[in-house]
Amino acid sequence: MAKQGCAVGLIARSADYLDQLAGELRENKSHVDYAKADVSDADQIKSAFAQFRQTLGSIDLLVFHASAGGPFGQGLLSIDPKDFARSWAVGTLGGLLCAQAVVPGMLKKGAGAILFAGATSSVRGASISFSSSKFALRGLAQGLARELWPHGIHVAHVVIDAVIGDQGTADAPTGPEPLLDPDAMAEAYWQLAIQDRTAWTLELDLRPFGEKFFE
Repeated sequence: MAKQGCAVGLIARSADYLDQLAGELRENKSHVDYAKADVSDADQIKSAFAQFRQTLGSIDLLVFHASAGGPFGQGLLSIDPKDFARSWAVGTLGGLLCAQAVVPGMLKKGAGAILFAGATSSVRGASISFSSSKFALRGLAQGLARELWPHGIHVAHVVIDAVIGDQGTADAPTGPEPLLDPDAMAEAYWQLAIQDRTAWTLELDLRPFGEKFFE
């Protein structure tokens, strides 16, 4: 997004990570700001987006990629209800809160895009806590699309099924684990963000060519 000339606002819980990433973007002359916030906290999200509107201007694109599903692989009777609730708070409620923060401005413009990152667990149950929250996020995306598409706001859900490799993964030798190249993923996200409204995508499935599908 930054390479395409967008001003970029970053949200995460780790201040060190945000500072490092913002520094990398600024080295390339990008206009960037960041806010340390928990996406499941309504007040923190409101504050973060209010900050971005002041420092960066109107918000035309939201990419929501947060999730929490651990501990993974637990059986039903081993799941701590607090862990289950946390998975939903981050992965689903967080998506709702972020959408609520940006949609009013998009409605005024009659344009905008909201992209939610899902997983194969969005369509095929695996780890109970993670899968249930990802199913719910997919439902949220579809519900928002029904409401917002007629107002010019593109809502799309991206199924990501593979380990995300380092930059340049596409040029690396093929290993035992098929990897997604983050640069290729970013290009796919960008194409979603700029799609003509006469041919919008509701759901996009991203998999590396070595993927064995559900094995």
